[in-house]
Amino acid sequence: MWVFYKFPLMKVDDFDFDLPQSFIAQRPAVPRDHARLLVGEGLADSIMRDLPTFLKKGDILVFNDTRVIPARLKGTRGEANVEITLHKRENDNTWKVFAKPAKKLQVGNVIEFADNFFADAIEKGQGGEVMLRFNRGGAELLAALEDHGGMPLPPYIKREGLADARDKSDYQTLFADKKGAVAAPTAGLHFTPELMQAIDAKDISHVTVTLHVGAGTFLPVKVDDTDDHVMHAEWGEISPETAETINTARAAGGRVVCVGTTSLRLLESAADENGVLHSFSDETDIFITPGYRFRIVDTLLTNFHLPRSTLFMLVSAFTGLDKMKNIYEAAMDRDYRFYSYGDGCLLQKKDQT
Repeated sequence: MWVFYKFPLMKVDDFDFDLPQSFIAQRPAVPRDHARLLVGEGLADSIMRDLPTFLKKGDILVFNDTRVIPARLKGTRGEANVEITLHKRENDNTWKVFAKPAKKLQVGNVIEFADNFFADAIEKGQGGEVMLRFNRGGAELLAALEDHGGMPLPPYIKREGLADARDKSDYQTLFADKKGAVAAPTAGLHFTPELMQAIDAKDISHVTVTLHVGAGTFLPVKVDDTDDHVMHAEWGEISPETAETINTARAAGGRVVCVGTTSLRLLESAADENGVLHSFSDETDIFITPGYRFRIVDTLLTNFHLPRSTLFMLVSAFTGLDKMKNIYEAAMDRDYRFYSYGDGCLLQKKDQT
C-alpha cells in the first residue's frame, strides 16, 4: 500500500530556523530517562523520567520495535575508498544505498568490504543513491554487517571513522527487536526499564508496531515547495491484534500517544477516515505537512528536529507551525539538546475543527 496525500502548497522556507551547531547532542543523556522534556502545553520543563505524570490512566503508548542494523560500510573500488549506507532493502541480497563518493561509481563496479564480502553496483539513481547486489543474502548478509559494519549514525553526530562501541547500545531502543532499520526511532531512546515500570504502575498500556526507518529520513528537502518533495518509502507492519488493542483503548476514551514520528506516520497510514486503525503490512511514503487532518494520533513524544526537514513539517502539522516555532525558540533559550541523541518534547494535537 502506497499512501499519498496532497495538502496546501507551502514554501520549504516556512520551516526554516537558525540552529547553532552547539545545540546538537553528540551523546545521549545518562541515564537515558534523565533527558530533558519540554511539555508543549505551557512550555513546562521536566525530564523523561517524569513522563507518566503527563499521561492518564487509559492512554496507550505506541512504540516502534524496529532494530537498527550496522548499515554503514567502508570499502574499496579498485584503489578508491567508498563509504555506503544501506537505506532500503529490495530483496535478500539487494539494497538501495547512499554512496560517498558516488559520482565516479559506475554500474558494473565491484565494491570490496572484506575477504569474500563484496557487492556489485547494478543501478545508479540520483543524489548519491546506488543499487547494490551483495554476494551474501538474508541472515548471512546481516552477519557480515555485524562483523564489518558500523551503526548508521546521522551525519550531524560526528565520529572518527565508523560509530564507536558505545553507539552500538546507545543507538538502539529498549524495544528494538525486528532487524531492518538504518536509523533509530530516536524518541524511543529515552525509555528505560524503570520508566516503563512507572508507566505500568499508572495503568497506561503500551504496544509496539514496526517501521523500518530509512536513511532517507536525514535527507534535506532541496525543493522550494513542499508539493515537489518526494518521500522515500519505508516498510511497516501493524498486527491485527495491535490494531484492535489501540482501537479498544481509543473507544474507551484513552489517548493514542505515539512515541516518535515513525510510529505516528505508520498509524496515520493505516487508519481510515473514521479514525479506525487497520492491520498493515506494506510500504508507506506518507508525507505530512500543515493542512493534514490527523485520523488517530492524539499526543506525540518526539525529539527536536532539523530545520527545513520533513519531520519539522510533520510536528508543525500536528501542533501548529507558529506554536512549534515558539516551542523550539523556548528550547534553545533553555539550552535543550537537539536531534537524535538530544532531549524531547511532548506535543498535543491542535484543534482540527
